[in-house]
Amino acid sequence: MSGIKISTVATKKDLITFIKFPWKIYKNDPHWVPPLIYDKKKILDKEKNPFFEHAEMEMFLAERNGEIVGRIAAIKNDLHNKYHNDNVGFFGFFECINDQSVANTLFDAANKWLKSKGLSAMRGPANPSSNDEYGMLLEGFDDEPRILMPYNPKYYLDLCENYGMKKAKDLNAFKLESDKVLSADKIGRVAELAKKRYGLKISELDMKNFNSELDKIKFVYNKAWAPNWGFVPLTEAEIDAMAKDLKPLAEPSLVLFGEIDNQLVGFALVMLDYNQIFKSMNGKIFPFNFIKLYTQKKKIEWSRIITLGIIPEHQKKGLDAVFYWEIVNRARRLGILLGEASWVLEDNDMMNRGAAAMNGEVYKKYRLFQLDIK
Repeated sequence: MSGIKISTVATKKDLITFIKFPWKIYKNDPHWVPPLIYDKKKILDKEKNPFFEHAEMEMFLAERNGEIVGRIAAIKNDLHNKYHNDNVGFFGFFECINDQSVANTLFDAANKWLKSKGLSAMRGPANPSSNDEYGMLLEGFDDEPRILMPYNPKYYLDLCENYGMKKAKDLNAFKLESDKVLSADKIGRVAELAKKRYGLKISELDMKNFNSELDKIKFVYNKAWAPNWGFVPLTEAEIDAMAKDLKPLAEPSLVLFGEIDNQLVGFALVMLDYNQIFKSMNGKIFPFNFIKLYTQKKKIEWSRIITLGIIPEHQKKGLDAVFYWEIVNRARRLGILLGEASWVLEDNDMMNRGAAAMNGEVYKKYRLFQLDIK
């Protein structure tokens, strides 16, 4: 590993170098979608991102012969460990040339930092948590990532495995085609039956009363996903920040609430796949690229079901089928005939069965790796 120098991100210049390094890795990759530099600055801002109210992070750059050859972040998420009674640390924002010695040096740096914090395992990638881009692409390298989903070269898997990392969990992404979903008799029957039996009423996001609508999201989000492996509850400040970021891109007819007897029981967040626009921006939204968000919106062909949750006491009643049926029909009216439901834990039988019942296919997989810290 001689000749490889590791340094921490200590200045604004270092941070820009850290953020822009992926352009070197993906310069010839036709499927990569450049991240918005403005957005990455916000995520990595330890003073302003509310994630860092309960977490710590150190970012590292690897340099060889005066050239940056890799990057990584080591993350201590106190809320995760408190919630799961765990002692795991995370690595994230990993990018590296195809060189095992460089990767080993980066992983060693993250490992050493996490060990210094008293943590006993390293898991990832988490960028920086399970509520952000999560996992490493395992299958489906012949396609662009949908919005807020990760993408990486296939050789990253070898770099992790050769370092000694093992699978912690796989995540599924389902491709949903409008015609196939609507031809699935079972999902339509279950949706209609559940809607009538329980009196479920579906409403869409009211942008004029956005703050009160946000309170509804806060109520459902942490209750619905609480039992899931790796789940970390979002703080109020994190939900507020996320909502502020997503509000300009939100399609109200695809942000849905479900109520029974005027009581909120479920929520679904579906986003149009703005990655299809971001790809041409090359990471820059200003001074004029933001206009594309409006002028090119009709070119978007995909949507992504980011979250669909039913609070525990109303699960296993078929209510999720009502949401899926509504989503597909509403997206179809917008001219969106393709959708991705992601991500879904490989052992979340209820969600996997539901997607399969809609004639959905697992067309991408992502992997979380883990390594004991010694």
